[in-house]
Amino acid sequence: MSARGLAVLLSWLSCCGSALWRYSTNSPNYHIFSTRSTIKLEYEGTSFSEWSVPGTCSVKNKSSPKTELRCFSPGFQTIRPIVTGPDSEEERNLSVDSSHICFLWYYKVINLFHNLTQVIVLWIYDPENADTNELLWNANEPSLYSLILSRQLATLGQKPIIYTTLKRKVYFPHDKMKNGTWRISVPMTSEDVLKEIKGNQVAFQDCFIADFLFLQTFPLLTIPEIPGFLPISSPAGSQLMATWIACVPSYIVVVADMETFQTNDSFRTWIRIRVPPNILTEDERHSISDVNVSRDGIFFLINGVLYIKSFTEFKRLGISENLPNSGIIGITSRKWCWINYLLKAKRRSSMAIWTENEVYLGYTFLKFVKIITTKKLKNLLNISPAATLTIHNVEYPGHPLELALLLNYCTTCRVNKTIYVVIYNEDTEQWVYQDFALDVSIDSFLTPHFIYAAMPELILRDKHRIYYCYHNFTETGVIQTPTEFGNLSRLSNNSIVHDIFMDYYGNVVVKMENNIMFYFKINIRDAIKLHLWTNSTMKSLILLNSSGQIFLIYVFENGTLYPREYPLKLESLSVNFNINEKCPYVAFHNNIFSIFYFLDKGQNLSIWTQIVYPENMGLYIVVESYGPNILQEKDQTHYEIALGYCTKTMTVTFFQNINYEAVDDYFKLQHQNTGLVLVQVRPNEYARACPIAQKVFQIAVGCDSNKFITVKGFNKKDCLQHDFFYVIEKSYLRNQTSKNLRVKYNWKKYGCPLRLDFGEKFHPLLQLYDNNGYVEDVEVNFIVWEIHGRNDYSFNNTMKKSGCLNEAQTWKSMTELNKHLPLEEAWGPENYKHCFSYAIGKPGDLNQPYEIINKSNYNHLVWPEDHSGMYVFRVKILDPNYSFCNLTTVFAIETFGMIPSPSGYLVAAISSLMS
Repeated sequence: MSARGLAVLLSWLSCCGSALWRYSTNSPNYHIFSTRSTIKLEYEGTSFSEWSVPGTCSVKNKSSPKTELRCFSPGFQTIRPIVTGPDSEEERNLSVDSSHICFLWYYKVINLFHNLTQVIVLWIYDPENADTNELLWNANEPSLYSLILSRQLATLGQKPIIYTTLKRKVYFPHDKMKNGTWRISVPMTSEDVLKEIKGNQVAFQDCFIADFLFLQTFPLLTIPEIPGFLPISSPAGSQLMATWIACVPSYIVVVADMETFQTNDSFRTWIRIRVPPNILTEDERHSISDVNVSRDGIFFLINGVLYIKSFTEFKRLGISENLPNSGIIGITSRKWCWINYLLKAKRRSSMAIWTENEVYLGYTFLKFVKIITTKKLKNLLNISPAATLTIHNVEYPGHPLELALLLNYCTTCRVNKTIYVVIYNEDTEQWVYQDFALDVSIDSFLTPHFIYAAMPELILRDKHRIYYCYHNFTETGVIQTPTEFGNLSRLSNNSIVHDIFMDYYGNVVVKMENNIMFYFKINIRDAIKLHLWTNSTMKSLILLNSSGQIFLIYVFENGTLYPREYPLKLESLSVNFNINEKCPYVAFHNNIFSIFYFLDKGQNLSIWTQIVYPENMGLYIVVESYGPNILQEKDQTHYEIALGYCTKTMTVTFFQNINYEAVDDYFKLQHQNTGLVLVQVRPNEYARACPIAQKVFQIAVGCDSNKFITVKGFNKKDCLQHDFFYVIEKSYLRNQTSKNLRVKYNWKKYGCPLRLDFGEKFHPLLQLYDNNGYVEDVEVNFIVWEIHGRNDYSFNNTMKKSGCLNEAQTWKSMTELNKHLPLEEAWGPENYKHCFSYAIGKPGDLNQPYEIINKSNYNHLVWPEDHSGMYVFRVKILDPNYSFCNLTTVFAIETFGMIPSPSGYLVAAISSLMS
């Protein structure tokens, strides 16, 4: 924003309302707030006299309501404006660090759509010496000071990398700096969006560069504003409402009572959302009661009807989309981002829509499905048909596959009603009634806000109070305050609750309509009142930006808006300083570096977590899991005490102990023992002064779709890359057909064939890979078959030589046993039985070829010596205890050698090359 724009903002902020004061720095998100920082003070009001600052700080102009402050000693510094008159202004205790972090990374992104990459241009800047464009984050190149600083640090060995938090990939810069900047190319992605700029530990004048966390996703475009279109808004006098894409919190839609705004960069830039004339009446255009955004567009709820605004149209949704034409009372989408999750069902919803008696789930491409009615819910919950049951509210919990319904229940329905909670799992399609009931007045309306947690934990708000439901509904109550028994309205000049903001670190901010805010953390049962930051008449809302930090969005009466960073950490530290609240523990560590883990058969996951606390506090670590009962746990705790502090270290191992071999129904047993388990690790006690309340992660038990196998030594590069035809003689085919088989060799599918002399045996070595590359050599049993039906090959090992006690399974025996199945399904882990026990199988001819291969049994493929041929084999893992995935791959062998008679294969291949 320009200096003129900032002046206009300050004019709006100070136009009316009670007096207040704020502070700011040049560092974005208050990232650097130290003895080196220039702290800008600003007072709103007419009774200002001068600033009261401690002797460890100096103020540039003590008598100016807008001035600059520097503190030379670290610690809490008490700052207060002195005013004329009988009233006094509140003081703040600003926590000033003594940090060696002085510099920050600046980045800008260049999108290259032709190869789906993003070039991230990086340089170093000093917030205390940056130019205006850098401070406003709209610079396209480094300022002269930043250019010199970046080059100086580069000569000292500085070189940034980009590290992705979710998939833990590392991207390095191009070879040389260009115009004082580094350039790093990263792929466009919607699954690995959380990135961090990290540099080497290089200092310049005892100053280091802070690592910088940011969100970078596949570019999402805003819907363009078309001339002649009309404003769409909420009713006059209503508060702001907002919606955002859970995994892209910088993509936001804000609805005010005069316009609707959209941004894809946390409102550094924004446009208005407007609609074509002659579709809505004047009253309808100003009657938005709810809003939601998805990849399909922006959904508006207007007078019980759902509309969508997309890039191409604005239209009403109804019967043709399997939705009601009217009577819709709410829409919602997910608030917490889980990019990865295990889904056994076909799809996961992106939004929920409900009436008083029906719930619908919405999917991409405007697909909607009704999942329940209150009539069915009565039967599921054994509620009397005479009672009244309606849908009160709907919200997505922290679990990536669940949906929660708040239900109104009453009999006479005159004075009171009871709120019940049921949770629906989209994967299992099961409804679970929760052990929760809240009696409220008949006209009360509660809005749920689910916590970022493994368990279904939430807080509920009405107009005056906040209710909590912790630890899977085992602890419930009202968030308390020092006075007024939790009635926030009485502590905020009779204002009512407007909104609740929660982040991934457990912070909870309750914002009243007059902008007074209260603060607590998850699993805490009391709230404190924060310092006043915004005057009572300004319309504002709390949101998350692309760096995971919170900011306030202000909307002005002239139809413009402005974002402003909010220092929640500093503000909460200031209030906690006054009440002398301390965290009960000194440190809480763990080695949980990912939020998503896959567990395949035979694998286990071990985590450790550690808590350090003062002696005699009696703290301990709680590990809770939520989901299907498919994992076993084993834990071990180590305890130490030294110098008045206790250290408890807990190691927890998650595993399965199930044998899938020779079971009655292999696929059913697999299905029963796969699923998604959420785990959270937390201390047993908290306080608002503690940094992070808990750690949450998923364990997906099942098939990782990114796993695949290959045969070592095969690729698609080291050969002439072309397709050709060849002929397989009918006598070499398994099914003994009447004609020779002409086959097209598909290079893209089969890769390069390996050429072998027909006297050379071949032992396939399988290798397992995933998204991160090579994992291991596969040591378990596998089978091969020629996909075009050839059977003119054999194996060098016999059943007897392999150690069989009974006749082993073979392709011949398994296809005869499963004649109703195609060849590739006749034999696999689902029906594998080994031959190494007298109790399994039956005696037979053990001199038959043993057709099962593994890494160590030295079983080789053997070729016929009287003719050459092209063989395309498919491989399948046979061991039922190796993986939930159906792991297969293809490889090709071309044999050559002495040819006693003209070969049909050779003639066909040569003819193909000559044509």
